Amino acid sequence: MSDQSNPITNKFQAPANIHIAIIGLGYVGLPLAVEFAKKYPVKGFDIKQSRVDELNNAFDRTLETSTDELSLVLSLKEEGKGLTFTSRVTDITSCNVYIVSVPTPTDQHNRPDLSLLIKASKAIASVLKRGDVVIYESTVYPGVTEEVCVPVLQAESGLQYNNDFFVGYSPERINPGDKVHTLTNILKVTSGSTPEAADFIDGLYQSIVKAGTHKAPAIKVAEACKVIENSQRDINIAFVNELAKIFNIMNIDTHAVLAAAGTKWNFLNFKPGLVGGHCTGVDPYYLAAKAQQMGYHPEIILAGRRLNDGMGSYVALEVIKLMVKNDIAVKNSRILVLGFTFKENCPDVRNTRVIDIIRGFDGFDAVCEIYDPWADPSEVKREYGISTLKNYQELSGNYDAIVMAVAHQEFYNIDYNGLKHTPSSVIYDIKGILNKDVVNGRL
Repeated sequence: MSDQSNPITNKFQAPANIHIAIIGLGYVGLPLAVEFAKKYPVKGFDIKQSRVDELNNAFDRTLETSTDELSLVLSLKEEGKGLTFTSRVTDITSCNVYIVSVPTPTDQHNRPDLSLLIKASKAIASVLKRGDVVIYESTVYPGVTEEVCVPVLQAESGLQYNNDFFVGYSPERINPGDKVHTLTNILKVTSGSTPEAADFIDGLYQSIVKAGTHKAPAIKVAEACKVIENSQRDINIAFVNELAKIFNIMNIDTHAVLAAAGTKWNFLNFKPGLVGGHCTGVDPYYLAAKAQQMGYHPEIILAGRRLNDGMGSYVALEVIKLMVKNDIAVKNSRILVLGFTFKENCPDVRNTRVIDIIRGFDGFDAVCEIYDPWADPSEVKREYGISTLKNYQELSGNYDAIVMAVAHQEFYNIDYNGLKHTPSSVIYDIKGILNKDVVNGRL
């Protein structure tokens, strides 16, 4: 319940003793909770009790934090800082800074799905007090924080925005699986609903981010910067994907062309491939949705999305063509797909576009076997309804086609020829990491 006993003040006052709650303990929230817990008392909140139980036992299935690091912050509670995990909203009542890092996916029609963000806002509102600060890190389109989240906070708490409570937005820049560009090594964009709140939020992040911060002049600016970062990357990859299609028709090696062009100092180094995950494959739809809401139809952004979303089916058809050229019967053929996660050396299977390749093969009645040492077979089964193998020894061999879909480190030294059914079996390399003499085709 909200505290109505203190008089309303129009001036922001920084909390005397910072106590942070992180809402959502995935790839974004957990590393954030761990870093803040080295300096402040932190409550990590997640609605999944199984996730909370694992983290309390110092196990992170996302592999973004180590057991040693989790054990350290869990042990700091006696020193007035450290990390506590919970799935009960009542346990975060004592906090005064709430940071929201829940997923913001799209629905089946590629429209923004803000349901988890709204639920998180309602949960915070149930414990919100005068003087509290709510910071959003989830990817959104410009305006969501102030036009969607703040009204929920006000309605559910009975408190007044920028009088009783304050908000900010600081876009996450986590790159799953990347152990170089980590939370503390990436410059952090911050913003706040008043100048004083913005200063406090900026200082809070400065206390853990070694790379420093950039204080945006408005919350909408910070929201917009996040969606254009990934939209720009998406468009650039779409361009090289289109080049790959064109050069394939011309029988020109795309990677050789990119290597030659890359010798120019200002040429951007992008490679063709599948574009999935919870950022690059999703964020452009958030920006496009807001633009359309404002009466503008974004052409380049959506063209890039259409092209990238079609790459999985394109690859499947290219493999089928190669099989036909090699006189391999496609119906009832056995195809091995190497990798299912959305990127290399990472267990995240959200919005993976490898599924499009598999569905493409299903249309030709081919039998697919999927091997991914990083993906959790139970999670893949739950999310996509298909089975994957986690151990190399489980592979049955004798494949009519092999598709190297994700560049996991385990795939560099596989005996590809030993997996073939016949010498004419097809090997297709999406990522361009295998020796050209081994493969029949690649993007």
